[in-house]
Amino acid sequence: QVQLVESGGGLVQAGGSLRLSCAASDSIFSFNAMNWFRQAPGKQRELVAVMPSGGTPSYLNSVKGRFTISGDNAKNTVYLQMNSLKPEDTAVYYCAADLFGSRYWGQGTQVTVSS
Repeated sequence: QVQLVESGGGLVQAGGSLRLSCAASDSIFSFNAMNWFRQAPGKQRELVAVMPSGGTPSYLNSVKGRFTISGDNAKNTVYLQMNSLKPEDTAVYYCAADLFGSRYWGQGTQVTVSS
């Protein structure tokens, strides 16, 4: 059973930075892709960043140039570095791992950006 545990969320002022971590129970490069999603109150969950195994990361347009997804296979951990945060980035952020047609989710971590 794949397990994912997010951490690093919190309250930050607009313009600030946070780094989210997602610790996986298996090697992150054993998955087809690692993803970060977010869900704001009253809104649908949206894909923020995806890191395909051996491929180039891609990002939601609204976070391009501000967010960076990366991985440390030695630590089985994926990161989401978030800079220049805006109030509209406020959401619960979820890590997800894709493996042969299945998607596994973490429990989420709250990010709140104050204006």
